[in-house]
Amino acid sequence: MSHIHFSVILILGLMSTMAHSMRFDLQSGATKCISDDIKSSAMTVGKYSVVNPNEGFPKPDSHKVTVRVTSPYGSNYHYGDHVESGNFAFTAAETGDYSACFWVSDHKPSTTVTIDFDWKTGVAAKDWSKVAKKGQIETMEIELTKLYDTVSSIHDEMFFLREREEEMQQLNRSTNSKMATFSFLSLLVCLSVAGLQLWHLKMFFERKKLL
Repeated sequence: MSHIHFSVILILGLMSTMAHSMRFDLQSGATKCISDDIKSSAMTVGKYSVVNPNEGFPKPDSHKVTVRVTSPYGSNYHYGDHVESGNFAFTAAETGDYSACFWVSDHKPSTTVTIDFDWKTGVAAKDWSKVAKKGQIETMEIELTKLYDTVSSIHDEMFFLREREEEMQQLNRSTNSKMATFSFLSLLVCLSVAGLQLWHLKMFFERKKLL
């Protein structure tokens, strides 16, 4: 029983790393970027909204943001210009750091804008409530499906990390080989210079008839 309990905790912990929910402040005229390392073919969804500083009243024009979501190579996946809220969803075409950048127009006097931001990737990005409504799936079946997807995601992540590790090991081997070659050439150059210096001294002393 304890092993099952530990496995559930481990899986839930891994699932939590796939979801980011935060609230942050942004000064007018400033930019804040949030990055997430996403692997190729992984699904990701996000939503953001500006917190109303005065509940019950319309948001002031100063409380609007410009948002851009880009891939590791600079491709645009989402753009919102001077908006109060928005959302995005896409399947990553390449592996690497995806960035969501928020910018607030400069105002005088300076204002502080509070933003709620949710970003989910992989299993956490799936809308299970819609799946349940669409297929009338029982609660246990939903949980089993989520568990299966989570295990598959962990399996894919393990292979992804293994590939990264093999790439790093290959890079280390290549670096060590180059360093060994460089060290040997440096030693060869040093010995050659020392030999030339000795030969030069010998010839000098012979000309001076000291030897």
